[in-house]
Amino acid sequence: MSDSPAGSTGSSVGAEDVELRFGAGLADAQASWQVSSSEVVHETGRVISVRRDQVVPPAGGEPFVRDVVVHPGAVGVVALDENHRMLLVRQYRHPVGYRLLEPPAGLLDVQGEAYRLGAERELWEEAATKAADWRVLVDAFTSPGLTNEAVRIFLARDLSAADESYDRLHEEADMETVWAPLEDVVKAVLSGDLHNPILVMGALAAWTALNGEGFEALRPADSPWPAKDR
Repeated sequence: MSDSPAGSTGSSVGAEDVELRFGAGLADAQASWQVSSSEVVHETGRVISVRRDQVVPPAGGEPFVRDVVVHPGAVGVVALDENHRMLLVRQYRHPVGYRLLEPPAGLLDVQGEAYRLGAERELWEEAATKAADWRVLVDAFTSPGLTNEAVRIFLARDLSAADESYDRLHEEADMETVWAPLEDVVKAVLSGDLHNPILVMGALAAWTALNGEGFEALRPADSPWPAKDR
């Protein structure tokens, strides 16, 4: 995959370099512009709703309207076995008309459920698998110009079969399980053959960690998640 040996990150950027190149630092900053009016214009009664906000720019510019798809958020799981094979499920996705290879993932639709517990639940429900080692791999907004959906992707290792399976319904009833080497998954992403965003982000992040500072350097599984905690 790379001309550099495993464990090499090429060039490193120190904190002082980041400060010089990126001002306040290489990090997103929370902000909240004034909303002069807000209304729910569509309620599906299922997963999402659509909210219409009139936003007032802080510098006194002309107010503008933005429609926001309100979403509960989601978790995904990059589950790797001892040979760095990635656990995938193939699932039909009606909106795009594809059967996509994806990591186990699902909505944060259980009120008050810890993020890691949600990930553990999805790994069990979709792949009848459990893991003993959990870490945060990457946090992301899936489409920040359209929706407030945030996703946390976990790395799960030390895998074993669950004692019991889950009775899957609808699209999930037709899922198949696929094991693929992480390196092959990354190659398929870069060749344009795999499209699921949790898979793309998770596989690339896992490959970067594996060939960089290692999985032990990843954030703990219970790390703060400002996008959802607030």
